[in-house]
Amino acid sequence: MATIILADLKGRRGYVNKDTVAGGYGSRFRGHSFVTRFEKNVRRIFQNVPSIQMGYLAAIFAAAGHKVVFTRDDKLLDGDLAIVLSSLVDYRHETEWDEKAKARGLKVGFVGTAATHLPELFNSAGDFIISGEPEAAAIRIAAGEEPKGLVISPAIDILDSLPFPRWDLIQSSGLGYTSRRGFGLTRAFPMLTSRSCPEKCTYCPHRIIANFRARSDGNVLDEMQELCSRHRNVHIVIRDPLYTLDAERCRRIAEGILARGLKLTYECETRMDDLDENLIRAMHASGLREINFGVESPDPVVLRKVARRVIPHDHMRAMIKLCWDLRIATTAFYVIGFLQDTEESIQQLIDFAVALDTTYANFKILTPYPGTPQFKQLNPLVNETDWEQFDGYTLTFNHPALNPPRARLMLGMCYSRFFLRPSNLFSFFGLHRYAHHPLLERADTWSLRKQEYFDRAWMAQRKESTA
Repeated sequence: MATIILADLKGRRGYVNKDTVAGGYGSRFRGHSFVTRFEKNVRRIFQNVPSIQMGYLAAIFAAAGHKVVFTRDDKLLDGDLAIVLSSLVDYRHETEWDEKAKARGLKVGFVGTAATHLPELFNSAGDFIISGEPEAAAIRIAAGEEPKGLVISPAIDILDSLPFPRWDLIQSSGLGYTSRRGFGLTRAFPMLTSRSCPEKCTYCPHRIIANFRARSDGNVLDEMQELCSRHRNVHIVIRDPLYTLDAERCRRIAEGILARGLKLTYECETRMDDLDENLIRAMHASGLREINFGVESPDPVVLRKVARRVIPHDHMRAMIKLCWDLRIATTAFYVIGFLQDTEESIQQLIDFAVALDTTYANFKILTPYPGTPQFKQLNPLVNETDWEQFDGYTLTFNHPALNPPRARLMLGMCYSRFFLRPSNLFSFFGLHRYAHHPLLERADTWSLRKQEYFDRAWMAQRKESTA
């Protein structure tokens, strides 16, 4: 029996999120203003879940009889073999840990999207790199194969054959989560009911490792049932990029949750045009409490340029209104910095986000990730040589209308104008029914005008100081 160390190191500088974020490349959110600093700390405290990849690897090695030790700390541990979850945004930290562990005689390696698509960043630090979804290679290593150099790990086609993640072996120290049902923390468990994504969006890294596959209804329900048997007040964060792709499958899973009497809540990520009223109501009855979805840009021309299907705005508004009625939280994702974007179009995006009236919003700067079609397109324009700056919140290429400081200022403007509206505070405290009161709408208008005045003054000052 060997001792296997699984390391998902806590990131340095800002809030680092890895695993299934940005297709596995990870993100680093820094605070550049009062609002974004506050948002960073909220994410650090309330939006931490354990790594799905580490959960699966723990299950595979434990099933083979090995001792599994999990760590998020820089402190080196004794063992026979260490596997580090890689990221693009914190790779120097990860390679430093690996080099120190290797110097102590520990055999070390990397897994993850960053290690798969940019192995040159990790070659010198470790003994091996697992390329691809890691489970196939982990099964071979657990059975006695000696990993060396580049270890190819083909995607497993039948996902039902994998064991369920062993969360009892993945410690939750330093991890907290709120399911937005209240203000307390709960233990949340991430879950993948499918892998990859069948969409063709050129900027998205979720589909660059393997083809799309889905687990069976029964297998998903069995994992949910096991979680409910082991834990109380279970909240599941479904990390599929497109959970409701197959509406009938989602409806069957919802019915299965009720039929088995499972006491849980869950949230999912999807596209709004894959939802209708009947499906939302069925999922809500089974425990759905939050829907996260991409808008990216309200401009159909921008979306078509990146091969993203356009979602009718009226449909989104109707689904969001229904979610408010059912007390389902909604989070819309937006991207600024598409080639067609200008400061004026970003202002329009902010206005759209405010008017769409979701519970929360997340704004990012367009990032060309290696392995995506967009990276090939924008590669001649990429002017950033530090891979850690490809964090989702930094402009890394020559944009026709924005430079990095202006893009960051516009990003801060997105957050401040969305979150500092008086009506947003009412919604945050569960008083959305008052959010559209004429007096509150008047207060919103006043607030936005004041923010616009200070934003313009600040941006003018910054422009003069950098001239």
